[in-house]
Amino acid sequence: MSLAGKRIGFGLTGSHHTHSQVFPQIEKLIEEQAEVIPIVSYTVQTTDTKFGKATEHIERLEAITGKKVVKTIPEAEPFGPKNPLDCMVIAPLTGNSLSKLSNALTDNPVLMAAKSTMRNQNPVLLGVTTNDALGLNGINLMRLLNSKYIYFIPFGQDDPFKKPNSLAAKLDYLVDSVKYALNGKQLQPLIIPYMDENMVK
Repeated sequence: MSLAGKRIGFGLTGSHHTHSQVFPQIEKLIEEQAEVIPIVSYTVQTTDTKFGKATEHIERLEAITGKKVVKTIPEAEPFGPKNPLDCMVIAPLTGNSLSKLSNALTDNPVLMAAKSTMRNQNPVLLGVTTNDALGLNGINLMRLLNSKYIYFIPFGQDDPFKKPNSLAAKLDYLVDSVKYALNGKQLQPLIIPYMDENMVK
């Protein structure tokens, strides 16, 4: 499937160590001639970490996409009635945002863009990255797995011995996952080996 001309919203939430893995995937979407609209949570806008300053992430997103980052709920709301997206991607999706999305809470621009996209009955693709996906957040993950218009980038346990409740999306599958989601399908297998063979005990 060609992504040429497709409007892809790309939302980033606060799994800061994952951002460096996400940027190359955005570049791949653009190489496929998709129009990518960057959207960030308030945490991404305001939090500096050892993985980079907030302003640096914003600047890189704008440089890659050639578009101003969507930073507010009012800026994201028109993706529903006026400027619909063909697909909304959230990667990384933190446990915090996962739980909010699952419970229909819309308190940041990324979640508003997702809500607007589902309003139009278009796909929302999630790249989960959270330490509690198999813990307290498990119920929210299961709810989203069974929700209409919601799809996932295949994921696995990124560190099952030190973080047994943690799941992380394999971002190398992001572009293919977008193509499947646009066709109303989940890329399979959904649950995949994530860790390096050397980690097996």
